[in-house]
Amino acid sequence: MTGETPNEARISGLDALTGSRISPGSKDLREHLQATLGILAHEALEVLFLDQGHALIAHERLLQGSAQRLLLEPGFIFRRALALGASAVILAHNHPSGDPRPSPEDLEATQWLVRLGRMLGIEIADHLIVVRRGCHAMLRSPGIARPTALAAFFDLKDSAPGCIHDKGSVCPTAAANARLAAWHRNRRRELIGHPSLLANPAWDMLIDLFLHAESGRQVSTSALCIGSGVPMSTALRLIAKLCESRIVARNPDPMDGRRKFITLPAQTLEGLNEYFCGMTR
Repeated sequence: MTGETPNEARISGLDALTGSRISPGSKDLREHLQATLGILAHEALEVLFLDQGHALIAHERLLQGSAQRLLLEPGFIFRRALALGASAVILAHNHPSGDPRPSPEDLEATQWLVRLGRMLGIEIADHLIVVRRGCHAMLRSPGIARPTALAAFFDLKDSAPGCIHDKGSVCPTAAANARLAAWHRNRRRELIGHPSLLANPAWDMLIDLFLHAESGRQVSTSALCIGSGVPMSTALRLIAKLCESRIVARNPDPMDGRRKFITLPAQTLEGLNEYFCGMTR
């Protein structure tokens, strides 16, 4: 099934289309999925349950995962299909990164779902990967992997994991890795001591500013100096050098002219997002 037939309903809202014929190639179906599933910041799986003539019985969002992966249980899908009396299903899951290309895990899971569906008499009409700007039909992809054994679970992954955030904001993945880096720093100080000898103060300052940016809190010059773990005079010299290099910016407190806030310019913020998203735990 690669496109709409003349008797297929145009899809403006799936709730009103129960009983209408739907195909995975429908332009309106894909636009609907892009507008609802493609905008999510986490992976999710939606299933359209169809009767023998591919008329819509029901549609449900069955599973939800993280920004980069979704644990898919085939039995859960097929039990629901059997309970609804469905003869076919259209599967759709999103890639929050915006890359619609299937990952190896996506291809392997899809191949097994097709084979399991045939055993149960339930057709997998297609498995769509949905992003904001389009959909990719998995069953038209060449080279679908063929595993050698059945699995109880499949792990669907985004094909392009990394920074997933609005420009000018902190990526949640980057923030999690930055918190881990800060934890290692603090643990090192607790166990070994001598923070002024062990610290990399300029880098520690950037980590602290990055994590405060995530929570929307501003950092004063004095607070940043104290958190660096080095003498105040040394910390002030480092902040001055960071400001001169435009790695950080110093802004007056509108409520107190005696106090300055240290912030991350957009270029530094994006650089830290990219750096910490590239870390593996």
